[in-house]
Amino acid sequence: MANVLELKALTKSYGNDFKALQNINLTLQENKIYGLLGRNGAGKTTLLHLITAQLFPSSGDIKVFGKAPYENTEVLRQICFIKESQKYPDTFRVRDVLAVASSLYPNWDSSMANSLISEFRLPVKRRVKKLSRGMLSSVGIIIGLASRAPLTIFDEPYLGLDAVARELFYDRLIQDYMEFPRTIILSTHLIDEISAMLEHVIVLDHGKLLMNEEAEQFRGSAFIVSGKQADVESFIADKEVLHQEGLGSMRSAVVLTGGNKDFRKQAELNRLSLNPVSLQQLMVQLTKHSNREEVNK
Repeated sequence: MANVLELKALTKSYGNDFKALQNINLTLQENKIYGLLGRNGAGKTTLLHLITAQLFPSSGDIKVFGKAPYENTEVLRQICFIKESQKYPDTFRVRDVLAVASSLYPNWDSSMANSLISEFRLPVKRRVKKLSRGMLSSVGIIIGLASRAPLTIFDEPYLGLDAVARELFYDRLIQDYMEFPRTIILSTHLIDEISAMLEHVIVLDHGKLLMNEEAEQFRGSAFIVSGKQADVESFIADKEVLHQEGLGSMRSAVVLTGGNKDFRKQAELNRLSLNPVSLQQLMVQLTKHSNREEVNK
């Protein structure tokens, strides 16, 4: 697979004291769906602004489709960046926004845009500034999907949407991705809702790259181990534990497998039960664990 994005030692600093991103090395391949995860302030939006040439790095190198994105129309026309804080001119109606978008993206599909307008029940004659938050999110989703940009980025695009509208977005994204593959980055806090569609997971924390793995490997990197307290404590003694709690004589722990292929067999031999950790639970525990390490330095 060709590389769509290459980041080398990427750092973004503000003043002398704060580094929003620290020494990020990352490669994204074509035709994959990536999840960009992390807590508020982890550096996700800063990273996306750098990739889309809305910020300049303090140091390091960015290549998008093999070229620097800054003042590069050829590269930028291949990127569609949808963010929840997107601003539009006060005089624009919905149809004006979509008309401008259609002129920006070479792969724009008007038929799909019209279909999505109907499905999201979007009033195209209404001024954008009069839209509800959910309708404004729908505008961004329609642009992101209909653009069919080779690199499409959604940064919390569905704030304000109800569960039905979010499900519609997920369904349409997967359907169109299967027919017209491209590289998609989803940055969101609704991790469990999108987890099934992710092929690769990237986790940022404190501006650092905490995890960068294929989704299946990421999901299988930890389990909830539970059983009698003595059995659990014996089993986890030499393992990396993200979280543990007890109730009476029973105990459970979220434990990283460390790539141990015999992890499940060893747990069963120790009379312990194993349960999967959801993507959201795992991200929460990893970042909590990372935060404790930062505090203890």
